Amino acid sequence: MVKRMRQANPNRSLNPLEQVRRRHRASVVGTGVTEGGAPGKSRVTRRLSTEDERLLNQIMSREQDFIDSPAFYEKDAEAKIYVEHAAVPLPDTSWYHPVMDDLSSARNRTVKSAQQVILTGAQEKILFHEFNYARYRIHELQKLVWERPDRKPSPEQAQEILNWHRIADRIREQIAETNLALVLAMAKRTRMSEVDFADLVSEGNMALLRAVDKFDAGRGYKFSTYACRAILKAFSRQGMKLSKYRQRFPTDFDPKLEKSNFLETKRNTFEKDAADEVKRIVLENSAGLTDVERTVIEHRFGLESGDLEKPMTLEQVGQIIGVTKERVRQIQNKAMEKIRLQLEANFLGNKEAMEQVEAEAAAAQALITTEKIGQFVEQMAGIN
Repeated sequence: MVKRMRQANPNRSLNPLEQVRRRHRASVVGTGVTEGGAPGKSRVTRRLSTEDERLLNQIMSREQDFIDSPAFYEKDAEAKIYVEHAAVPLPDTSWYHPVMDDLSSARNRTVKSAQQVILTGAQEKILFHEFNYARYRIHELQKLVWERPDRKPSPEQAQEILNWHRIADRIREQIAETNLALVLAMAKRTRMSEVDFADLVSEGNMALLRAVDKFDAGRGYKFSTYACRAILKAFSRQGMKLSKYRQRFPTDFDPKLEKSNFLETKRNTFEKDAADEVKRIVLENSAGLTDVERTVIEHRFGLESGDLEKPMTLEQVGQIIGVTKERVRQIQNKAMEKIRLQLEANFLGNKEAMEQVEAEAAAAQALITTEKIGQFVEQMAGIN
């Protein structure tokens, strides 16, 4: 993909200064109106595309950082940095493939010497001077723009900022692609069994890009020395992050415990347990149901032994106990309230509900006892 992009972009063979000049010459120049209103030749800048406007807003949203150098302030610094030196060879990235395609082969994949580009210290200094000078020019243009009352760039300034940004981005990409093999080599050497190899390479690539932004070529060190330390630190941070994650979540990922599936599974389990508890309460009559209430609940919800009978309607239950279906509904509601309180007491551990259940059961037992006493008194009166 990278190779095809290079073939489609002939400007890759030009130095950055010549690309800037070509873009300026590519701006539309035609007959227009001067500031005084007289006809003549004036420079008409192309209207920015939506993508360019979004990119420009992103650039202007924060101050551009760069690594300063005395070379930026010399006379004809632009020509000295971009023209007066030999061309730096471009890297060949045809050997590089995403490690997620084949992790086993990625660990054994090596870079052929014919494909690898190893830059000298002087070549690295050239690239980093070009990269940071482009960022320096963006920084200077930002200061000019922010001095304007509206803090918005003119069309010419906007085009120049975008041109320098593209130059900096292209050189940054070139430096990173030249050192891709460094990330793979460091990832192979790092013994971190708990970290996936693909994650390690991804973290190393991000560290490599950050190292390009922070490296100061003027100190005389090779970039590979600085980048290796940055990549190793990134690997160490990734290992520590994963270690903390393992302490909190010691088990592996289980799709059954995903948020939606977990809630659904938990709800089904809860409903099943609650249904079993209700059945036990009715069969053991731990809620203090009367014989009529128990008969209604058993027939209405099919709780008889073996669950072989089909649940009955209110009217069918009314025919069994000799009352109307409306009366059956009332008995059912009262029985369900007793069962609910007992369920809260046993299944949910509600002490107040347990006390209420015991009080209602005692009241029901007292009522039954009173009825029996009344029947006994009537029978005695009849005998007399």
